[in-house]
Amino acid sequence: MATPNERLATSLEQLKELQEGGRRVFLSKELGRVHRERLLENGFLRDVIKGWLISTSPGTAEGDTTPWYASFWEFCARYCNERFGNAWHLSPEQSLLLHAENTVIPPQVVVYSTKGTNNNVELIFGTSLYDLKQSQMPPAADLTVKDGLRLYALPAALIKVPEAFYQNYLVEAQVALNAVRDSSEVLGRLLEGGHSVVAGRLVGAFRRIGRANLADEILKTMQGAGYDIRESDPFSREQKLIEIATDTPPVVSRLTALWEEMRGPVAENFPEAPGLPEDPQAFLKFVEESYKHDAYHSLSIEGYTVTPDLIERVREGNWDPKGNENDRNNSNALAARGYWQTFELVKGDVEKIIKGAPAGELIRDAHRSWYREMFAPSVTAGILKAGALAGYRSHPVYIRGSRHVPPRWESLPDAMKALFDLLVAEEAASVRAVMGHWMLGYIHPYPDGNGRMARLLMNAMLASGGYPWTIIRVDDRNCYMEALEAASVGTDIRPLTVLIAERVGKAVAEAA
Repeated sequence: MATPNERLATSLEQLKELQEGGRRVFLSKELGRVHRERLLENGFLRDVIKGWLISTSPGTAEGDTTPWYASFWEFCARYCNERFGNAWHLSPEQSLLLHAENTVIPPQVVVYSTKGTNNNVELIFGTSLYDLKQSQMPPAADLTVKDGLRLYALPAALIKVPEAFYQNYLVEAQVALNAVRDSSEVLGRLLEGGHSVVAGRLVGAFRRIGRANLADEILKTMQGAGYDIRESDPFSREQKLIEIATDTPPVVSRLTALWEEMRGPVAENFPEAPGLPEDPQAFLKFVEESYKHDAYHSLSIEGYTVTPDLIERVREGNWDPKGNENDRNNSNALAARGYWQTFELVKGDVEKIIKGAPAGELIRDAHRSWYREMFAPSVTAGILKAGALAGYRSHPVYIRGSRHVPPRWESLPDAMKALFDLLVAEEAASVRAVMGHWMLGYIHPYPDGNGRMARLLMNAMLASGGYPWTIIRVDDRNCYMEALEAASVGTDIRPLTVLIAERVGKAVAEAA
């Protein structure tokens, strides 16, 4: 007779087959009742709605949203395909958001379908899907499929969205407009549909973002076809827009627009930079003295259980992964050792920065070495494979409890280049520190260690303005995570700016 463990193993084999290709969402009927109930009972599956399940893990806390947010868009695609076949698509607004690389998990997704019933389907964790009935599907040329989701093609979505979209989604509107390569992409649809009002809006929008040639082409062509076009700017006059090259990848356009939108609140809410220190050795001495507390708090924020004694033992070299089995298998000790090795590199780079080296360019080259040192002890101990030191992730990643979905791994080289280009171009050290910290976490380029890398980057950029080494404490964790979420989901950088500014003020007092 099979043991309980053997029976569970058999059920897990069934689940593994369903998970081929990275699937996380399943119809209940894809598993037999016995396997399904066993996997639900042991925490490997979770119900979403009747008939639908998602993968999870036994260690997931009851209120942890991560498995659901990681499955959300896949669920939308699979559920709609199962219920509506090909007769569905997302709203023009949601389509444009996704085209503009805004993958934030929304409270509600609106799905248009000829088979819709104007019904709201309540999902888990306060999310829902509303199926809106429409009389007919748009022309096939107006639709596209992206990551399994049926969307309006970008030019078609630009014509469909209301004027309010430009004011409510400033960044996404700019990214979408910038992604239009030629006026013909929108002109055909404008002419065929007789969209004279929309044409006037697009003319004003393109002119506002600095694409006057494209605006003029649309205006002249529509007028040549006999339409009376009244140009109107859909953006608010107070909104500051930026010019971005038309061949720029959407993720780069998005990061550039976010930086421009958010840098002002940072500069307004941060203390003035003291300037490079007159006594570099005193500055570096404070950095050295900060190590023990910095390591404790930075590692603790990430969930490691470390003590000041462990950190000190690692720093003094009393750490022997070859001869001490506990050190070899202790993830806390390995993390502490990696952090110390990285801190030593960062300290050397900070010394160069306070002596006048350009911070952005220096860290562009150095950040890969920081990452390698952070995880080298785990590779040496055999906990991680050597490939873990390669650098950027090669798979999707989801942030625990966050509605923000980081950019696709394929776009990481473009995204990271954009981050360092922005750091190099930015004149204010405060903006480099706060925005660099947040944006690295937003991109989430690494398989692990993103938070630690972001806080080290923050301190390197603070040093470029003469600000002392600053520690975000584990006691700050809740408000810190909330501030990061506010920036990533709501583009509100003020809470994070205020938190870091307060910690800088304490560091100034300690360094005095």
